[in-house]
Amino acid sequence: MKSCISADSHIVEPPHCYVDFIEPKYRDIAPRIEKNHKGVDSFKVEGMDNNLPLGLLAGAGVPTSDFPRQRALDFHELARGAWNPSDRLIIQDEEDVTAEIIYASVGMVLCGLEDYAYKSACFNAYNRWLETFCGEAPTRLYGLAQTAVSSIDETIEDFRRAKDMGMVGMMMTGNPRYEDYDHPDYDALWECAVDLDMPVAFHILTMKGHDVASAFKPTRGPAGLGFLNIIRGVQDIMGVFVFGGVFERHPKLKMVIAEGDAGWVPHYMYRADHGAERLGEGTGIISKPPSHYVRENVWFTFQDDETAYENPKMLNNNKLIWASDYPHTDSTYPNSQKVLAEQMTGLTDTQKDAVVHDNVLDLFDLPGVK
Repeated sequence: MKSCISADSHIVEPPHCYVDFIEPKYRDIAPRIEKNHKGVDSFKVEGMDNNLPLGLLAGAGVPTSDFPRQRALDFHELARGAWNPSDRLIIQDEEDVTAEIIYASVGMVLCGLEDYAYKSACFNAYNRWLETFCGEAPTRLYGLAQTAVSSIDETIEDFRRAKDMGMVGMMMTGNPRYEDYDHPDYDALWECAVDLDMPVAFHILTMKGHDVASAFKPTRGPAGLGFLNIIRGVQDIMGVFVFGGVFERHPKLKMVIAEGDAGWVPHYMYRADHGAERLGEGTGIISKPPSHYVRENVWFTFQDDETAYENPKMLNNNKLIWASDYPHTDSTYPNSQKVLAEQMTGLTDTQKDAVVHDNVLDLFDLPGVK
């Protein structure tokens, strides 16, 4: 099997990420690390009621029994691979990972900010910092920029600037400021994304009602239901693009559903087609069955979803892309190769190579990776 490319890995933003890289007018209220009421290093963010502790953002490989201690760690006690590029390469070598697509961590929570001007300033600062992080190993670390989607014109500029910075795609916020993503006014943005060959990535926990808080406080039932409900948010996003005709109008637009697993996708396609045929959902907006757009336009990242390999509609469609999720608690580190070996039993070498390497390479066209 070829060396792996992780389609969804993260960093933990260091203390200087926002303060040092944000535009001057926002420097006094830039996200920064302060001690919370428990005396633990946490990100203080303007407009957020609670500070954001960092320990579990760097909990890869930590046993569940040690989570209480991990939550209490200060930044300097976190695994250096979570934020330092040279230490990150050591982790990659341990896991036989040749490259990673880098997503934000604190930035996932910032997607919920209501002040779009402030959110834009924060994301611009993050993008500037991420450029320096990836620049330390440009053929091993590939960044996804963030955009607040404050306005369509501003977002187009975000895409162009991100491309110039060497970013390979855009990590989108779950909820734009204006209308929703299927509104025709956004067509100019999707045309830009296609022209720049910049996939749009929607990560779990970055949309209203399906954010970090909801993962621990579901609207009904025991707390465990919050974890199961996480995936609903990215399913809804995908449905907006499918049934709203975005992929119909922009057949070359590439979407990534990140960390949402993939075993559910075949049933989603079946159910969507049933709705379109029986109830007329999408009639007059889309000309093909909904499953067509899912198969053609959407890639799915997952860590250890063994059900993703069970349906040939997914396995042979070149849209499954493996990820380690390092350094988050849900990461397969340090057992990624072991998990892959156990779950890929029965796959051909060609299928294995596609999932761990070829599909993500084709998706992002990573310069410097073979």
